[in-house]
Amino acid sequence: MKRFTSFLAATSVAATLVTATLVPANAAVLTPQQVAGATPVSQVGDLQVTDAVAGQAWFKKFGNDPRVLKLQATSPAMNGRAIPLAVIPAGEANRPTIYLLNGAGGAEQNSDWATLSQVVDFYADKKVNVVIPQAGAFSYYTDWAQDPNGKYLNGPQKWETFLTKELPGPLEQRLEANNKRAIAGMSMSATSALLLAEHNQGFYDAVGSYAGCAQTSAPMQYEFLRLTVNRGGGQPEQMWGPRGGDYNRYNDAFLNAEKLRGSELYISASSGLASETDLPEYYLKQGMNPAIVAAGVTQLVVEGGVIEAAVNHCTHNLKAKLDKSGIGADYNFRTTGTHSWPGWRQDLEASWGTFWRAFYAK
Repeated sequence: MKRFTSFLAATSVAATLVTATLVPANAAVLTPQQVAGATPVSQVGDLQVTDAVAGQAWFKKFGNDPRVLKLQATSPAMNGRAIPLAVIPAGEANRPTIYLLNGAGGAEQNSDWATLSQVVDFYADKKVNVVIPQAGAFSYYTDWAQDPNGKYLNGPQKWETFLTKELPGPLEQRLEANNKRAIAGMSMSATSALLLAEHNQGFYDAVGSYAGCAQTSAPMQYEFLRLTVNRGGGQPEQMWGPRGGDYNRYNDAFLNAEKLRGSELYISASSGLASETDLPEYYLKQGMNPAIVAAGVTQLVVEGGVIEAAVNHCTHNLKAKLDKSGIGADYNFRTTGTHSWPGWRQDLEASWGTFWRAFYAK
């Protein structure tokens, strides 16, 4: 499957962009210091390159690229764990910051934004700081109720504390950033982006949810959580407790959708129907190995199609709830496309309009 990664260098598919502006968002008002309170914060410094980091694709690709700062930040809540950060700096002071979260496998499985998207080329001239935490595979970037003991999920998992309380203050101070920020993610972390904004209302000017599911306490969706965290060696009960319990419901972005009010929103999903970039002919024309093409396309069309169809249903449910509450968003519902990188690459660029409006049009 690693060799199949090159399939994901495809162009984006056709999309329908629906813009709703029922209620204009207000600028974020909370500072990092207000959100952190008495929580000990990170120490941010230059990346200390371990053997594990040196072997990851993103570092091999950008280790010597001056457009990307290689930093690390400690997490007191995770026993001082050092989290690698790939940062695309704004290049000048008093600029906003976008926190861009990886999906399930993340940098640990060479399936991250820096490796598999055009993020550096796209944001290099946008005069905005882009921060990509290069750890957290299968964690949902949340605070776990219990410590798991798996291959990727091992020990304290306090990612919400890290991303919202420990990291922003010292990192944004180092970057000389202003108090405008966005948070975005795809697949697993699309859910996380919604939740972190809901739990810290007034902290994020904008939120991007690329092909995620907000309904994490519903029966079927809770089992989808299991499929993801199992890959890292954990269980959803360790993460958010029993389905339907208080902590699970607190981490259901659909139930708490009202708390997205005040942030500009970009929300996307594809239909699950195969697009051009999901079919064999597209890759065979590029001279790829037919055996690799056959295996990869089967996974994209079957597994990726089923997942994205479920995501599409979940996302339409979220839209209905936000519409009922009078909360506007930019929706991107693609008529074709599976749960794969071509759509997320499109979202990376399409959501910039939403973020720009949040940062500069207020």
